Parts: sequence; structure tokens; C-alpha cells
Amino acid sequence: MFIILTLAIILITLATVVMSLASLLSKKDINDREKSTPFECGFDPSSSSRLPFSLRFFLIAMIFLIFDVEIALLLPLALTINSTPNMWWFAVASSFIFILLVGLYHEWAQGALNWAN
Repeated sequence: MFIILTLAIILITLATVVMSLASLLSKKDINDREKSTPFECGFDPSSSSRLPFSLRFFLIAMIFLIFDVEIALLLPLALTINSTPNMWWFAVASSFIFILLVGLYHEWAQGALNWAN
């Protein structure tokens, strides 16, 4: 137990020293205004580089990711079809697909899938 505690203290100390050295050595003291502006072929920017992000696009991306992950969870069901009873497999697959369809209908009814408003 004492050896594990000693090794843990040594590793934590070593990691802290390495992170501190990396932080100190990577500091850049030069705060040049030209280097902190966006680069557009050497010319001054024609508009602000900090445009507001489209919340509509973010919502569509989140819906896509959620349904993409749920489809990835559906794929192992195809592998288990031979090793499980047919009635149990059908009940699990049907309930999972039903939950997906209810979620899709909810998003559709809320208007989250209408891109052009």
C-alpha cells in the first residue's frame, strides 16, 4: 500500500512539474495588435470576424447527432437476432424504434426541422 501511495505522489508531482514548465515556456509576451487580428491577404478585414453563430444550424446539428447515435445503438440489434428469442428481440427493436419515431415527431411538431422560417 505504501509503494502505491509513493508512486501516486511521485506521478502527481511529476505531472504538475511538467505542466508548469510547459505553461511557463509557452507564454508569449508579445501582444501585437496586428498579430491578433484576422488575416485576409494582408488587407484590413472588410467585416467583423466574430459573426453570431446560427442557433438554427446548431439545433439541426444536435438533432442529427442524437439520431446518429441512436442509429449506432440500433446496429448491434442485427447481431443479436440469432442469439435471442424472436419475441424478445422484436419487442426491444420495436420499442426502440417507437421511441425514435416519437422523438422525430416531437421535433417535427415543434418546428425544429423547418429550416426556412
